[in-house]
Amino acid sequence: MIASPTPTDLPRLPLGSWVADIVDWVTSTFSGLFAEIRAVLEWCYGSLDTLLGGPPFWVVALVLVAVALLVKGWRLALGSLVGFALIAAVDQWANAMDTLALVILASVVALVIAIPLGIWCARNDRVSRVVRPVLDLMQTMPAFVYLIPTVVIFRVGVVPGIVATVIFAMAPGVRFTELGIRQVDREVVEAGHAFGSGEGRILRQIQLPLALPTIMAGVNQVIMLSLSMVVISGMVGAAGLGRDVVSALQRVNISLGFEAGISVVILAVFLDRVTSALADRAPVARALRTTDA
Repeated sequence: MIASPTPTDLPRLPLGSWVADIVDWVTSTFSGLFAEIRAVLEWCYGSLDTLLGGPPFWVVALVLVAVALLVKGWRLALGSLVGFALIAAVDQWANAMDTLALVILASVVALVIAIPLGIWCARNDRVSRVVRPVLDLMQTMPAFVYLIPTVVIFRVGVVPGIVATVIFAMAPGVRFTELGIRQVDREVVEAGHAFGSGEGRILRQIQLPLALPTIMAGVNQVIMLSLSMVVISGMVGAAGLGRDVVSALQRVNISLGFEAGISVVILAVFLDRVTSALADRAPVARALRTTDA
């Protein structure tokens, strides 16, 4: 009786070795560039961390509460104040500001790359067909895998955490930007062409304003995914709440794990509500609510 072929009967494909060789080649070839990127990211992170963590707790907390009040109202402001007070009460404020600095920097870098790439995909079907499977890979690849090459290239610290976070969180920004622009009514775009507007002006004055609510939803998702990488970034030496969560896991310290975890939740709720409120304040979103009413 002949046994049916099984996966173990196939020749070994050294795919992992090929990838490792590529990473080694990239690391050695572009070591100078990576050193510059590391220096820039460290400087940006240090400056932002000093801005958030340097002043007294109540100063930064009141500024963040004022932002919540302006974009949403007194309910979010009051809830944010209670949440920030709780973070400070469990002695996690400094770690929370480290985490917030990492999330803000990673989100900004991700959006600077994602939004122009999403616009390009919306305006060029070939680019969209090439980028789409890459985004699928980025979203489905386990986040821990991103840390391996980033640690090899940038060594331990906050920089590999930032780079891994950017890679992991960038995909929704591209997808939502492309979706928002593609959903703009073609008749509106054709009307712009009829009045003699160029492609750049149509993009700035028609497509981007009409797509803004969808793009802001993508911004929200980028920020949330960036925050979800906090714990993983802590594994490579990034400061913040993630490092305390990793330490609590290693020491089986329930109290430290809960305090760090609840601080992450408070930051997540604050960032989610603020970005959602900014999306609702877009002129197109307000016009749609007025039409529905």
